[in-house]
Amino acid sequence: MPLALLALAVGAFGIGTTEFVMMGLLPDVADDLHISIPSAGHLVSAYALGVVIGAPLLAAVTARMSRRTVLISLMGLFVAGNALSALAPDNGWLLAARFLSGLPHGAFFGVGAVVATNMVAPERKARSVSLMFLGLTVANVAGVPVATLMGQNLGWRATFLGVSAIGLAAIAALALLIPHDHEHTTAQGLRGELAALRSLPVWLSLGTTVAGFGALFSAYSYITPMLTDAAGYAGASVTLLLALFGVGATAGNLLGGRLADHSLRGTLFGGLASLVVVLAFFPLLMRTELTAAVAVILLGMAAFATGSPLQLMVMEKAASAPSLASSANQAAFNLANAGGAWIGGLALAAGFGVTSPALAGAALAVLGLAVAALAYTVDRRRAPAAGRERIVASHVPQEAEAVHH
Repeated sequence: MPLALLALAVGAFGIGTTEFVMMGLLPDVADDLHISIPSAGHLVSAYALGVVIGAPLLAAVTARMSRRTVLISLMGLFVAGNALSALAPDNGWLLAARFLSGLPHGAFFGVGAVVATNMVAPERKARSVSLMFLGLTVANVAGVPVATLMGQNLGWRATFLGVSAIGLAAIAALALLIPHDHEHTTAQGLRGELAALRSLPVWLSLGTTVAGFGALFSAYSYITPMLTDAAGYAGASVTLLLALFGVGATAGNLLGGRLADHSLRGTLFGGLASLVVVLAFFPLLMRTELTAAVAVILLGMAAFATGSPLQLMVMEKAASAPSLASSANQAAFNLANAGGAWIGGLALAAGFGVTSPALAGAALAVLGLAVAALAYTVDRRRAPAAGRERIVASHVPQEAEAVHH
C-alpha cells in the first residue's frame, strides 16, 4: 500500500478526534461559557450540520481542481475552524466555529477516498479506503480519550489547539506524500456534477448508509446508560469501554476492507446481517459486565465492516462524479448519526426500557438490508439492458459500413 495513505489517515485522525471529543467536553464548555448542557449540545449539531452542507457543496465546487490541492485546502479550513473554536469568546462564536470545522469533513473523506483508490490496483480499492478510515477509528481509541483528558486538565480550549496541531501535521504529510495530479473532471460545471446524483443506484446506496449507520447510532448514542443502568458498570469505566468500541471499529474496518476486495456486495450484506444480530441480542448481552464489554466490541466491528463497501459502492454507482458521490455518502453518515439518535430516543421516551434503542437499531439495520437488497435487484435488472445496448452499439457501425458499400 502507498505511503501516501498515511497522510490521509493522519487527516482522518484529526477529523475523527474533533468530531467526537465534544461529547466528553460538554460539561466543561457549558460551565466556562455559562450555558446549560442542552445548549452546549447544539455544538455537536452545528458540526454535523456543517458536514451535511459542506460535503456535497465543497466537493462539487472544487471538482475541477487538483485533488492534492483540494485535500490540503480542506485541511487548512479544518485547522482554521478548530483554531477559531479555541479562541471563541462566547457560545455564538463557538457555534459558528464548530460549523466551520464540520464543512471540510465530508469532502475530505470523499476526495480522499478517490485519491486512495486511484493509487492502488483495482483488487485493493476497498482496502485502501479502509486504511484511510483507519485514522477515524483509531481516533476513537486514542485521540478522543487523550483529547478529553487534555480538555479536563488544561481547559477545553487546549483541546482544540491540540487538534489544530494535528491538522497542521496532516497538511505537511499531504504536501509531502500525496503525488501531484493534473487530472480534472470534464468541464461540465456544477449542474453536471449534481446530475450524477440523479441515479437511482446512487440514492439506494446512500439510503443503505443512512439506515445501516442509523442502526449503529440508535444504540451507540445511548450506550452510557445501557452500560451503567443495565450492565452495572460504574460511570468511570465508560471511557474505557468506549475505547473498546474503537478497537472493535478498527478491527471491523480493516476486515471489511479486506473482504470487500473479494466480494463487495457480500461483505455489505454480511456486515448488515451481523449488525442485526448484535443489536437484537444487545438486551441479553447487557445483563453482565463481561458480555456487555463483548457487545460493545461486536457493535463496533459489525457497523464499521460496512464502511468501506458502502463508500466504494457509492463511488462506483456515480463514476462520472466519484468525489461528489463519495462526499455525499459522508453527509449520509451524519444524517444517520442524527436520525439514529432521534429514533433511539423515541424508544426510550416511549418507556420500552434502557436497552430499547438497540432494538430500534436492529429494526433500522433490517431496513438497511432491505434497501441493499433492492439496490442489488435494480443492478441485476439493469445489467442485461446495458449488455444489449453494448451489443447493438457494436453492430451499428458494421451495418452502416455494409450499407455504404
